[in-house]
Amino acid sequence: MTNTSLLIKNGTVVNEDRQSLADVLMVDGIITQVGTNLSPLSNDTTVIDATGKFVIPGGIDPHTHFQLPFMGTVAVDDFDIGTKAAISGGTTFVIDFVIPLKGHSLLEAYDQWRGWADAKVNHDYSLHVAVTWWSEQVAKEMEILVKERGVNSFKVFMAYKNSMMVTDEEMFHIFKKCKELGALAQVHAENGDLVFEGQKKMLELGITGPEGHEMARPEECEAEATLRAITIANRVNTPLYVVHVMSKSAANVIVQARKEGKRVYGEPIAAGLGVDGTHMWNCDWRHAAAFVMGPPLRPDPTTKGFLMDLLASGDLHCVGTDNCTFCANQKAMGKDDFTKIPNGVNGVEDRMSIVWENGVNTGKLTPCDFVRVTSSTAAKIFNIYPKKGRIEVGSDADIVIWDPQAEKTISAKTHHHAVDFNIFEGIKVRGLAATTIVAGKVVWNNGTLSTTLGSGRFVPRPSHGCVFDGINKRDEVRNELLRKVDRQPYTGPVFVPKS
Repeated sequence: MTNTSLLIKNGTVVNEDRQSLADVLMVDGIITQVGTNLSPLSNDTTVIDATGKFVIPGGIDPHTHFQLPFMGTVAVDDFDIGTKAAISGGTTFVIDFVIPLKGHSLLEAYDQWRGWADAKVNHDYSLHVAVTWWSEQVAKEMEILVKERGVNSFKVFMAYKNSMMVTDEEMFHIFKKCKELGALAQVHAENGDLVFEGQKKMLELGITGPEGHEMARPEECEAEATLRAITIANRVNTPLYVVHVMSKSAANVIVQARKEGKRVYGEPIAAGLGVDGTHMWNCDWRHAAAFVMGPPLRPDPTTKGFLMDLLASGDLHCVGTDNCTFCANQKAMGKDDFTKIPNGVNGVEDRMSIVWENGVNTGKLTPCDFVRVTSSTAAKIFNIYPKKGRIEVGSDADIVIWDPQAEKTISAKTHHHAVDFNIFEGIKVRGLAATTIVAGKVVWNNGTLSTTLGSGRFVPRPSHGCVFDGINKRDEVRNELLRKVDRQPYTGPVFVPKS
């Protein structure tokens, strides 16, 4: 059998810890050599010249919602379209979310998502699972998912009252089970009760448009819930991953918690790094509705720069997208009531370029930092490193040749999403994926996709990843501080209440 080989020559190989001029040889989907002056394996080896370009690990988006049933409709980017859009932007791996209905089986929902995804994905993927209710059945199914189905992360919602939201008590028990299983707890942090009351207030005031969405769930609702989730996770002593950090206030809560030694990780998203929430006040209703997502984009235009600074410093960790796309007519379900606008925006195609433009091109991030926040840190947190997220011998041949000088203006007219608008419309970016390689095969080159439907694989993720390092020792130290006081038994008078 002939080996399928591909050789990248003369590029600058960038990992999160170093960069150097090197060639990269791939055979049958695995990186086999990284070094200088490498030769083709045979006459059949495809050779790509990457002179003047960076050779980076394929991007990892840890937060997508492809073809998600939500708010009475279904997200239009399915697993085929979504992974094609990802590839065109330089992302080669996503972790999507299984979201069971309250009271429904986690295992059945997982099987349903696998059925949707396996037949369509154009690159490798994995799955988180949301826990929307709590019972002994849920606990048993979480254990099966971890031990038999390759899941090592579970998400709870503190918002969406009367549908996906869990109570603090339920969250405590879910977090305890996560710790027992060595699975990472994740949280959508918003105070769902206050959001619910805020929505009622806006509608009572006659504020029915998209701007009501943000005003009903201001920053303090996100920050309070972030602190509460961190507090509960800390009492359990389990790591916590906060998805889509959207505000300065919530980010500052994470920064402070980490200063106090708490094991918490924060995920900003492309939308929050590239645009702001002032669009929801646009006089064109369809334009304004396009930007509705939860938690909301914040109207403070300095938020995106603030979040990028925290990525640069390491106080926030990896960039997702929360890609969950609904066309304008679907958004119009809420034309008379903003609470009925399906929440979600695009991002999986433009994530890498938005981070490069606003991070590397501003001097806030180095190319190594770029790899760290768009690929390697997510691979480490979700325990697939160095299989994914690194260019070294033995790693999967998911690689992007990144052209730092290439430019484009983002537009719905040219993107690869199914959605009919783009929240980054008109933004100019410099820094694009010139070539995307998945499993050693070129699937994007010179603006052309050549993917194969269903060619991606589900990647199981083992439990007890690096985020759990030292957790048992923390328990030991904490328990040493919990001392019983030895004292003489009390023999004095005791009040006896009357029956």
